[in-house]
Amino acid sequence: MIVYIAGPITGHLRYRENFKKAEDTLTAMGHIVSNPSYLPSGLEHYMQICKAMIDQADAVFFLKGWECSKGSNEELDYAGGFKKKLFYEEDF
Repeated sequence: MIVYIAGPITGHLRYRENFKKAEDTLTAMGHIVSNPSYLPSGLEHYMQICKAMIDQADAVFFLKGWECSKGSNEELDYAGGFKKKLFYEEDF
């Protein structure tokens, strides 16, 4: 399954570590992982890129703290509209 990782980025200094840990776990489970934390800094239209990544995914994995992230909430709404499977780190 192709899994997109969603979670808080803005204001979180160690977000890349959190995303990488999730990526490693999901990869070890046999999934193909789409990790937006690899996108370069300084882009203007991150959400458009993230939505394209979600389009290619079968599921979205939400990291802890996603509820406080404007971007993650937008990703949830977007993914839900396409009936993507949704998983939450706190459930693992």
